[in-house]
Amino acid sequence: MPSILVTGGCGFIGSNFIRLALSEDCSFLKDNGFDKIINLDALTYAGNPANLSDLEGDSRYQFVHANILDQALIEELLQDEDVMALAHFAAESHVDRSIDGPEPFIETNVTGTLRLLEAAKKRWLSLNEEKQAVFRFLHVSTDEVYGSLSKEDPAFCETTPYAPNSPYSASKASSDFLVRAYHHTYGMPVVTTNCSNNYGPYQFPEKLIPLVILNALDGKALPIYGDGKNIRDWLFVEDHAWGIMDALQKGALGETYCIGGRSEMENIQIVKRICALLDELAPISENPNVESGKIAKYEDLIKYVKDRPGHDRRYAINCDYIEEKCGWSPRETFDTGIKKTVEWYLANKQWCKDITDGNYARERLGNS
Repeated sequence: MPSILVTGGCGFIGSNFIRLALSEDCSFLKDNGFDKIINLDALTYAGNPANLSDLEGDSRYQFVHANILDQALIEELLQDEDVMALAHFAAESHVDRSIDGPEPFIETNVTGTLRLLEAAKKRWLSLNEEKQAVFRFLHVSTDEVYGSLSKEDPAFCETTPYAPNSPYSASKASSDFLVRAYHHTYGMPVVTTNCSNNYGPYQFPEKLIPLVILNALDGKALPIYGDGKNIRDWLFVEDHAWGIMDALQKGALGETYCIGGRSEMENIQIVKRICALLDELAPISENPNVESGKIAKYEDLIKYVKDRPGHDRRYAINCDYIEEKCGWSPRETFDTGIKKTVEWYLANKQWCKDITDGNYARERLGNS
């Protein structure tokens, strides 16, 4: 039976994709004739095996500890496991890290994608005509490749010109162009998705929403870049996973699909919404990490800090095209999604503790 290869499946979005695809509520594997999901992950700082610990023993799931730069290993894996589709999540993805050190972003996001494409092309060319027709390479990208919008500009869509403004977004734009080139040059059956800001369970706590939740619970400052009025469109991670499945199954070859949450908000609004939820679900009066009488509500922990270099003012996604062509639309509003997210972090304090104190990294290194 054929398999699907997921790269970066121990990361935030990839792990949510795998878990959803193997859930009882999803018929993705059955509908596409896949026997199992193979998760290939290098386990860099944000790759956490604990994200998928609940799948241990599931015969439909296989983990391979490897790097997408290892083209020979991937070629062998694609052939031996009869891989008929790839969902490529693996990437360095944090803007601040790319500003501090761009080189790993070029290595993983550009060179890694190139080697994965080469391995996939070799696999695809080895297939007979019937199997070539069903083989797919889905590349997961970001809205940041499109640059920045003013408040008055229309939202990004599939035809928006690329204008990346950070080393991270430049590396992702480069990978997008490589995927496009492999379709137009070699006929590779590729589909690309560009998503807005994801949030939800299992997100690494350097990102805004988990950082605010965990800092607030620890009684620490809630840092807000600049004036806090940078605008993002927020997409619940499971909605993104559903969108990727729809693009894989129904997307036209060579096409790009923008996946957004239809939830544009200023960063400061996001932080205040989280604070209000924490006031309700984890009152300060019951929080031993907050000095009694020091603050009245979590919002009092907000602290404005110097803006990051080249900080894009606004991102927004117009997802009409994927709704029209693939029948996808977000299932969660921001209100429902953010409540689920805060509740998950409150219910999974050990996962959070292991992330913040580095236990997961030590365990990973001990098993490598």
